[in-house]
Amino acid sequence: MEGSVADRLRAEGLDASSWSNGPGDRYGAHDHPYDKVIACVRGSIRFGIGDGDGMIEVIELQAGDRLELPAGTSHDAVVGPEGVVCLEAHVPAGRLVATARRAAGEW
Repeated sequence: MEGSVADRLRAEGLDASSWSNGPGDRYGAHDHPYDKVIACVRGSIRFGIGDGDGMIEVIELQAGDRLELPAGTSHDAVVGPEGVVCLEAHVPAGRLVATARRAAGEW
């Protein structure tokens, strides 16, 4: 699946890098000064999306799903029980207007 996900991102002009984590790995709440597109290739990962005062939404990605995070969006993450492999692209701040999950086959 990595090839097809990478191909779809490339077709949008996105230059994505691969990363992976083991089961149960966690990322604490943080944000970035750039917009970010994350596409799950294998496994799963759950993101908590914040508003500055706490987490207000949970978004889970499975293989083929995609998450779009505008710059400054607070988020944390917990990797699913089988680990995760994702592709991630950074784009200039302001390109993405809202946090969005796009299911596999819908993007």
